[in-house]
Parts: sequence; structure tokens; C-alpha cells
Amino acid sequence: MFDVSAGRNLLRAKGAAVAVLLALAASSAQALDRLDIVVAGGSKDLQEAVEGASQLRSLQSEGQTDPQDLLAAARADYARILSAMYAKGHYSVDIRILIDGREAAAIPVLEAPRAISVIRIAVDPGDPFRFGVARVQPLARGTELPKEFHTGAVAESGAVASAVDVAIKSWREAGYAKSKVASQDVVADHAARRLDADIALAPGPRLRFGHLEIVGEDRMRERRIRKIAGLPEGDTFSESELRLAETRLRRTGIFASVALTEDERITAPDLLGITATVVEQKPRRYSFGAEIASLDGVSLSASWLHRNLLGGGERLGIKAGVTNIGSGQSGVDYGLDITLDRPATLSPDTTAGLVLGYSHEDEIDYSLDSVTFGLKFSHIFSETLTAHAGLTYDYLDGRDPGGSFFFRNLSLPFGVTWDKRDVANNPTKGFYLDATAKPFAGFGTTGSGLRATVDGRAFRSLGEPGKFVVAARVQAGAIFGSDLLETPRDDLFFSGGGGTVRGQPYRSLGIAVTRGFGPQFLIGGKYFLAGSLELRAKVSDKIGVVGFVDWGSIGLDSFTGATAESHAGAGLGLRYDTGLGPIRLDVAAPISGTTGEGVQIYVGLGQSF
Repeated sequence: MFDVSAGRNLLRAKGAAVAVLLALAASSAQALDRLDIVVAGGSKDLQEAVEGASQLRSLQSEGQTDPQDLLAAARADYARILSAMYAKGHYSVDIRILIDGREAAAIPVLEAPRAISVIRIAVDPGDPFRFGVARVQPLARGTELPKEFHTGAVAESGAVASAVDVAIKSWREAGYAKSKVASQDVVADHAARRLDADIALAPGPRLRFGHLEIVGEDRMRERRIRKIAGLPEGDTFSESELRLAETRLRRTGIFASVALTEDERITAPDLLGITATVVEQKPRRYSFGAEIASLDGVSLSASWLHRNLLGGGERLGIKAGVTNIGSGQSGVDYGLDITLDRPATLSPDTTAGLVLGYSHEDEIDYSLDSVTFGLKFSHIFSETLTAHAGLTYDYLDGRDPGGSFFFRNLSLPFGVTWDKRDVANNPTKGFYLDATAKPFAGFGTTGSGLRATVDGRAFRSLGEPGKFVVAARVQAGAIFGSDLLETPRDDLFFSGGGGTVRGQPYRSLGIAVTRGFGPQFLIGGKYFLAGSLELRAKVSDKIGVVGFVDWGSIGLDSFTGATAESHAGAGLGLRYDTGLGPIRLDVAAPISGTTGEGVQIYVGLGQSF
């Protein structure tokens, strides 16, 4: 007997199977089997330009095969590819985009095929054009047009735009804020393969900065926004001064966005008003960090920041850190720093601040508690050059195997930082230089002298930018005028660990001393010298490998000689790019010296230097 319910279930199962097969068939029918891009002449540069401009190539890489989308992209690619060829100086371009043998431009948008199998893009760029007339006039005094814009050069369309942009910016820098293009005569002679570009400018009147209008402020006081921007109202208009005012407002960290725009109309007789439109960020920010080393243990850090404490851009920051958790070499260190900074003090580019800090150090041969209180100033000369100075009082109370020690001193630290790196936490080129000097006057048993340090780093790509990077670092420090045991312990120098010599235990190289008839113990030295060399290679967009060697030396009376000792370490590392910076994993071992043995592991965020 036939089971009716079973028969129904069987029919349903067959129906579901047929539906799945039909869906698979439809999906297969929509699949794009091949996309061919052919550029006549075999130029690799032009081939890359066409592929980069093609929206079809982008859809293929994303796995999108909808026929309607492919047809729309194909029709858009004519203009995109033509623009890319103009940018390379080719103006007699023949572009054919065939969809299963049919020209894409001839297929109506509403009659897209149900399935697309093969798309072929064929581009004949023709011979490059060269500039005949290459002229932009009049020019402000001292204007230098791009070297690509001159008679006889390949007539890249971008060279014309760059020349006009440079010329107008020069007029604006000289005070002519309303300068613009008055007329343009750009003619392509296809027979002669020549492009004539004759651009006339209208500089307009010379203007001065007018009133600065503030729009969008919430908690921030308008008077303080003007002070921080530092726009010189009444002075001759300058493009760089306008952009600098924007930069000053942005770097406070208070605003999510800042835009300075000029008024359309001129206020008689020659004033040009400026409007600053700002959007404030949330006032508070929290952050946490962690780093792990096999012998140094775990380091934890946390910070809290209020960006606009009193409505004048005051930044209150609280930072706390705990290090050497689980270290087999020393006890746990911890500290707390409180800072209050006020931008635009004394000048728009000068920040004044108060600092109060406490730290506890529990090292192998000593422990101490220290308190620091001071006033500091920092001045930004440019985006790459800054300077700082301050007045600080330090109090240290500690104990070592020789007994108790007590230090008090007043110091005047100052220094400069020159940062020309392309990216701070993952540089591929440029350099970084930080130099500090700290004269200090001691009270009681504390000596007086000068502490100086230098930290220099250089980066260079070999071949393709960022593919292979050579990174080098040199660190040096010295203390002059103060005897070793009269110098505050936290001013002395050690070597070893992630910041100096990887593969050697943290702060393992110092100076062995004896106080009175007590036992021998280790403290820092008066002279420090260290160097690091890394070869960084990218394996993929996200993954990189590093080989490195570090060396460090600590001296009593000089950088080298009988009273100085050194050690070194080397190893391999792995980097994973998170977008915010690479996650760092380094494995290192000693290669010279007597301060350590075995392998050490370091984990952190960002390159080692």
C-alpha cells in the first residue's frame, strides 16, 4: 500500500533538491569566468594605470558577478581609463570593452545580459603627447612651477593642474587670497602629438586677515579658541598662516574636526573675514596597555585624560603603571603621574604644564620611593621640531645593601626633538633625534652636575618602499660633575631589556660598588652607550619578520675603557599589522657579556624603536 504522507514528503524533498540545483545553476550562469586587460605597447606603467582605474577589476577582486553591476562598471570604465591615460600624457586613446564579444557602450543599461562569461578590455594608448606651450602667468615673485611642466616634457594632465595649483598657492601666500584662473587655453594637436597649455591667472587684490568668527563651540570658550588658533588679524593674508591656525586647533585634541574658511566678500577696504567651524570631541578618554617579557615579567599601564577641564583647553592627565610583575630578577615597580597642560600659554605654539609624580622601584640591589614636582614648557617650532624646558624638584628616599640613601635636587631640564619619520609607530624612512640636558643642583649629600642624553634613529627602505627597511638606533647618556654615589639613583644608567639590549635581563648591566664595610651591590653607571640594528621585511600586507642585534655599554668614568663593560644580544621577531600599529613579538638571546643566559621573549605594540 502506498503511504500518502511519505509520498508527499518525497515530493517535497525532490522539489527542494530541484530548487537548490536551479539556484546553483543560476549562480554558475552569473559567474564571471575571465577578465582580460590588454594594453598595446607592453608598457608596465600603463598596464598598472589601466588596472588601477578599472572598476571592473575592483568588482572581480571582490567576487561580485551580478551582470547589471558588471555592465554599469564597464560603461563607467571608458571615462575612468581615459582619465588615467590623460594623466600619463596619452590623448589619442582607443578603448574597447567587450562583454562576451559585444561592445559595452552599445548595450542598453536596462538590457543587461542574464549572464556574463568573458570581459575583455583592450586599450591602445597611442604615442604620448608632449608640451608645446607650457605657460601659467602672471606668477608671484619666487614661484617655481613643477619641473614636469615645461616645453618638451610628456604632457601629463596632472602636470597642468599641479602648475596651476602651485601658482595660485604662491599668490595666496603673498596675500592675494582671491587669486583664480581667469582663462585657460588647452589644445591638443593630434597630428603633431603636442599639447599646448596657456593659463592666465587673475591674482585679485592684496588682502589682510579680518575678524575670526567661531562656530560650533560647546564647552570651549571662544576667547581661548582665538588664542590657540593664533590667527594674526590685521596682518597680510597668508595661506600657511591659515593652515597653521587649523593645525594648532587640531593638535589640542579637543576637536573632532576643524575647518577654517574664507568669507566670499571682502570687508572694506581690504579685510577678509575667516570662519572657524569646530566640532568638539567627548571630553574624556581612557586607554590601557600591556607588554610581556620572559624575564622582565608583565608591564601594565592605564591612563585617563580630560581634554578640556576648565573650558580653556586645559588637559588633565593621570597615568599609572605597574612593571616587573612576575619578574624573576626584581620586585614590582609602580608609579603614578598627574599632569595639567594649558595650550597657547605665552604664545599660540607654547604649552605650559604642571607635573606631579610618584614612583616606587624595587630593583635587584636597591629600592626607592621618589616624588617629583615641576613646571614645564614645550614649544612647537614646526610639525617636525619641538623643544621643551622646565623646573623640577626631586625627592628620593631608598635603601641598598650599603644602607639608606637620601637625595634632593632642583633641576632645569631642557631638550629638543626632531622627528622626520613618515609614520611614528612603524616608520619606513626618515629619522628621529631627541637630545636632552638637565643641570641639577643638589642639597645636603646630593651632588650637583649635568645629565645629558641623545637618542638617534634612522630608517631607510631598500627597493620598494616599506618592503625591506633597515632601522638603526644609537643611544648615549652621560653625567658630568657629580660623583657616582652622590648622583640620584634614577638619573644613573643601566643596560639590558627591551628598551636597550634584548636578550639580556632587564637593567642587568651596571656598576658594582661597596659602601663602607657593606657587601658589593649593583647601581647604574655615569656613562651609557647603546646601538641597535634591525632589518625589517614584509612577508604580506599584514605580516612582517625582523632580524636584530643590540649592544650596550655602561661606564664609570667614560664610555669605553677599563671602567666600562658591555654586553649584546640578537634575535628574530614577528610583526602583525593591526592598522593602529604592529603587534611585536621578539625572541632574543645573549651573544656577548656575562649578565645573562638563555632565551628571552618580548611582546608589545609598535616597533621596538
